[in-house]
Amino acid sequence: MMKIAVDAMGGDNAPKAIVEGVVLAKKQFPDIQFQLYGKEAEIKKYLDDENNITIIHTDEKINSDDEPVKAIRRKKNASMVLAAQAVKNGEADAIFSAGNTGALLAAGLFIIGRIKGIERPGLMSTLPVMGKTTGFDMLDLGANADNKAEHLHQYAILGSFYARNVRNIQNPRVGLLNNGTEETKGSELTKKAYQLLAAEPAINFIGNVEARELLNGAADVVVTDGFTGNAVLKSIEGTALNLMALLKEAIKSSGTKGKIGALFLKDSLYTLKDALDYSRYGGAVLFGLKAPVIKTHGATGPEAVANTIKQIHTMLETDVVNELVKQFEIQPPAEG
Repeated sequence: MMKIAVDAMGGDNAPKAIVEGVVLAKKQFPDIQFQLYGKEAEIKKYLDDENNITIIHTDEKINSDDEPVKAIRRKKNASMVLAAQAVKNGEADAIFSAGNTGALLAAGLFIIGRIKGIERPGLMSTLPVMGKTTGFDMLDLGANADNKAEHLHQYAILGSFYARNVRNIQNPRVGLLNNGTEETKGSELTKKAYQLLAAEPAINFIGNVEARELLNGAADVVVTDGFTGNAVLKSIEGTALNLMALLKEAIKSSGTKGKIGALFLKDSLYTLKDALDYSRYGGAVLFGLKAPVIKTHGATGPEAVANTIKQIHTMLETDVVNELVKQFEIQPPAEG
């Protein structure tokens, strides 16, 4: 039986969206035992039954505006901290939260711990590719504001490993995000990273990729520093939201003819919306830790929670973290 520790109080719509997402997921995955950390009375409001669910009551939680490291150290009984502690103690196999991102990263690093040989775990999401059912994995998306070329080298190995073992992509293409495709383009960081990636036999490095080509499927894995990755992620997210808002406004302001046309295009518009929604792939993985640590958007709904649990199920089923540990023990990458 797989055991997932869930921070039921994390996120804008907690515990409602979190618990309702768990309810959806447990119907699909009867082999998961869910451990819900949070206010018991609040959690029970949204449960249809308690099969495969254990509630661990706590009144304390980490707020979105809490300073991450201080919160982890001072709020010992917060739902997120207790869930991370359960993973560290071997009482759960993975942790999932929609709460404070920085706090979850801190909990992952300081409570669960990183895999030996990995200097900087990276935050990775699977993002959409237009016209395809498979997306691309990108890291780092903000776990580290500053990176060295050696970190990007490790991210390429981590991302390739995840793409092969979890997403079943054979020989995934690895691209380095840059401001041009030429080898000589970019900052000192990307130029040095390019040399390291080009010399790495464990990955299928295809060179530099530009941001405008990401959603066209230029690579299966894209690596960059955390500052740039976070900016790109928010740009993609903002573009998708604004595009749908513009379409909606254009339809509303086009009169009867436009509204009739929208009825005929309804299915196509929903397809477009789904294509731009990266939450269908699950949450962001803090990859490089001793257990799966998964973060989803704070404003997430039940469906996105269920998708994230599906992702965690695949990670546990493929035993990707333990396999990664073995890989690094056999041939640990060079540290910076």
